[in-house]
Amino acid sequence: MHEDFWLQRWARNEIGFHLGMVHPGLRRHWPRLGLAPGAQVLVPLCGKSVDLAWLAEQGYRVLGVELSEKAVEAFFAEQQLDAEVSQAGPFKIFRAGALEIRCGDIFALAAQDVADCQALYDRAALIALPPPMRQRYAAHLSAILPNACQQLLITLDYEQSQMDGPPFAVDTAEITALYAADWHVELLESKEVLERNPRMRECGLGRLEERFYHLRRHA
Repeated sequence: MHEDFWLQRWARNEIGFHLGMVHPGLRRHWPRLGLAPGAQVLVPLCGKSVDLAWLAEQGYRVLGVELSEKAVEAFFAEQQLDAEVSQAGPFKIFRAGALEIRCGDIFALAAQDVADCQALYDRAALIALPPPMRQRYAAHLSAILPNACQQLLITLDYEQSQMDGPPFAVDTAEITALYAADWHVELLESKEVLERNPRMRECGLGRLEERFYHLRRHA
């Protein structure tokens, strides 16, 4: 799945993956991480998620990464924020207060870019990627994130043969395979959510489970 796929989705406004409210699971599980005010939170493939604004409102410094400049511009416009724009290496940077979004390829992110990050919030990044890219993505994050970093990871699981992704089905066995070498993986919650996802129900899915994981580096 190439960059053009996502750029075209945004260009055509095909953003069914966008959630126009703060994710209830973020509110429910974020306190589990126990972050101090002022901590920096990385949000990969962030789109124009209102979760970014919620995290900033809780007192955190937010670092989003997003490929589509249209999505980034839409976020700041919808939040009624005037962003300062600059360039740093491969990224065009949009910044307003505690919110910063780097427009560019997540795989261009380097360790020095995330050296202050104490947490990562992944609601729609891992499940947006096909299997080979999921492996690359997880390995890249494990390589660049500091040892003190934690993750709140949200996934979906369903019968992949019943629907083409994205979002892709990612089960607990795959999460373990992707992350367990570097992270302690704790399943916080698993819940059936097909009834409140009519678009996916119309695709013929028989089940749709949303799962929440807390990942911490091995000591």
